[in-house]
Parts: sequence; structure tokens; C-alpha cells
Amino acid sequence: MSDRDRDGAGRARNARPRDAYGRPLARGTVGEATTSDAEAAELARDPVAAVAEAQRLLDADRPFHAHEVLEAVWKSAPEREREMWRGLAQVAVGLTHVRRGNPVGAHALLTRAADRLAAEPGTGVPYGLDLPRLVADVRALAGRVESERPDWRSGRLDLVRRE
Repeated sequence: MSDRDRDGAGRARNARPRDAYGRPLARGTVGEATTSDAEAAELARDPVAAVAEAQRLLDADRPFHAHEVLEAVWKSAPEREREMWRGLAQVAVGLTHVRRGNPVGAHALLTRAADRLAAEPGTGVPYGLDLPRLVADVRALAGRVESERPDWRSGRLDLVRRE
């Protein structure tokens, strides 16, 4: 039997602490607080709150943590919305790769996310999402990542339109 960390249901879980960008740290190290499974499950029941929390985390330079929130919604969303939530989670993972200094992975995930979100243009309206604008912003960021290797904070990425 392996020494892998497992949750109560026996699924593999990495219990090691994580840094701000989700990288595992040595056991016993103090890491960044993450969204607990219970908090993520609660947010998944209120997609508007989940979008707001994901945006707050992106604004705080915590794209890995935003991904955890969006992934929880994706996994519990109605079938007709799953690809949209999956695309949003991939945006956050793409930003995580940018922050980790992995432009190849960032470009791949951002491009995949934009393609997925472009196929779902009307789905996000009830949650305040402007998917056509987000798709354009994500594609532009993917292009900059591929050609310039920027710090992602140089271009703000908003899930919802700010007034």
C-alpha cells in the first residue's frame, strides 16, 4: 500500500502545505491558507458568490485558489453549464502557470480555456459573466504569454465586467 495522503473516501489528496501559487511545500512548513473542501462546496451551491470569490482571489494574486473555487462549481454544476465552469477553472490554472513561470503550460491552458468558453457564449449571463469579452481577454493574454513572457498582473483579467 502506498504512503499517499487520502481523504475520508480514500481518494488521493496531497495534504502538504502549498505556497501562494499552489506548489507543494515540505511537510511541516507553514503554507498559504486555501479554500477548504467545505467552503468550496458551499460556494458551489451559489455560483454568483463563487464567481465573486474567484474574482477576489484573482485580484489578490491567488489564481490557484480561484481555480479551486471554480473547480468545485464545475464538478457540481448542471450538465449544460459544466464546460463553461471547466473553462473558467482552466483560465485560473493558466494564470497559475504564468505565475509559476511556465509559459508553455500557461499558453496551452489559456488557449484551451478560451476555446471552451467561446463555445458557451450565453451560459454565463445569469452569473454576471461576459464570456465574449473574457474570451477575447484570455486569447490576448495567451498571445502575450507566448511572445513576451509577461507578468500576468500587467493585464488585469476580470471574470465579470466592472462598472
